[in-house]
Amino acid sequence: MSLAPRLDLRQSQSLVMTPQLQQAIKLLALSNLEIEGFIAEEVERNPLLEASQTDEVVKPERIEREEPAAADELLAGTAPAEPIDVDYATESHQQDSISDGGGSFDGALSAGGSSGSGQMPEDGPDLDAFADTSYCLADHLLAQAGTTVSAIDFFIAQHLIDQIDEAGYLTVPLLDIAGRLGISLARVEGVLATIQTFDPTGVGARDLAECLTLQAKEADRYDPCMAKLLANLDLLARGDLGRLKRLCHCDDEDMADMVRELRAYDPKPGCRYGGEPAQAVVPDLFVRATGSGWLVEVNGATLPRVLVNRRYHAELSHGPQDKAAKAWLSDCLASANWLVKALDQRQRTIVKVATEIVKQQQAFFRHGVAHLKPMTLRQIADAIEMHESTVSRVTSNKYLSCARGMFEMKYFFTSAIQAADGGDAVSAQAVKSAIRALIAGEGAKILSDDTLVELLQAKGFDIARRTVAKYREALGIGSSVQRRRQKTLEGA
Repeated sequence: MSLAPRLDLRQSQSLVMTPQLQQAIKLLALSNLEIEGFIAEEVERNPLLEASQTDEVVKPERIEREEPAAADELLAGTAPAEPIDVDYATESHQQDSISDGGGSFDGALSAGGSSGSGQMPEDGPDLDAFADTSYCLADHLLAQAGTTVSAIDFFIAQHLIDQIDEAGYLTVPLLDIAGRLGISLARVEGVLATIQTFDPTGVGARDLAECLTLQAKEADRYDPCMAKLLANLDLLARGDLGRLKRLCHCDDEDMADMVRELRAYDPKPGCRYGGEPAQAVVPDLFVRATGSGWLVEVNGATLPRVLVNRRYHAELSHGPQDKAAKAWLSDCLASANWLVKALDQRQRTIVKVATEIVKQQQAFFRHGVAHLKPMTLRQIADAIEMHESTVSRVTSNKYLSCARGMFEMKYFFTSAIQAADGGDAVSAQAVKSAIRALIAGEGAKILSDDTLVELLQAKGFDIARRTVAKYREALGIGSSVQRRRQKTLEGA
């Protein structure tokens, strides 16, 4: 055996992800609105790219009702040079919006989406959409401080108002503010006391008890009994009315009156001036029923088309250029061509995945959540011959609008619950829907988790008590003890 150094030549295979391939994979996980922002950045960076809306209409993907297990063949097209796990032999086409297709689409946007049709609703435009939302709680408080406190105290008030959150609560200890400003604690407390007299009543409080106390004082309801009640809100939260009555030295009628008064107060007075307005969810896909099946299409209203400006490229190419300029222009053209193809492939991939989801969950779209089938990412991946990770990226942060409302695409992937009679398994969402319905109709008789198990088994769901508790908590529903206390408080 020789110990001398030598040179060996070996062959090996490895998967190398180029930057363009990494970017193409990242595009799959972005929603249409995120893609719009990405396109805007690319258009600003690359002079050969331009965003445009065209009148070109292409056919969306259709699922035939007569043969629900099969979809129409997609038209052949051109794919990017580097594949991102897409079958090049099949492609789907989509329209700009649901309004481009014939027929009605009742209730498709019931969850707040927009079809992008540009048509005004029958009852006129939504004037709230044009309201000025820039006037926030801080502006409202500063306007009052400017007419109430002195010039010196206004600086302290401004600092305090900056520390008040959107709900109206002061989030920083007064001692920290006093030390930061280099003034006495008493001076800061005096300015805060003035702020606490501002509208809305309860603003500037440091906790819930102080917030409700300020409102009780404003309503002239702050007597010794109310003070005791506000000092023991933890007992009220637990529904321990017997101990509260002993502490407050009051009877059932007085306690019921005080609880009723507290319900009329606002625990978050600053929210009426709220910070950021709620953003409506815009669907990435539309699904609607037709006479022959289901139609799946991309919401093109939120997805601008990207074009390569070849005329501008020709003008630049014929001008005087050095070697570096030619290389830069060539890179811009290659990047622009790649982006156009990658975005086109992204849309086709999304439609392909959504089409398979609709095909496997047709019972849900026809009859509701009780008929939602258990489904995994692997089932969809195997059916369309893609990798499971690709399906996961496609279904992330994307919403589907149908006649039943707006649903995140991940909603359709649920675990299986075995049927009690040995039949087909049902989805976890169907079980959650049954639990919600049972608790909503329980009335005065509160159902325990054990009782829920028995009722669910009677409906054909083979489910354990711990699973019922887990699903109940996931739905934001309290335990039987918590619901019983809530009923007691409501009846007080």
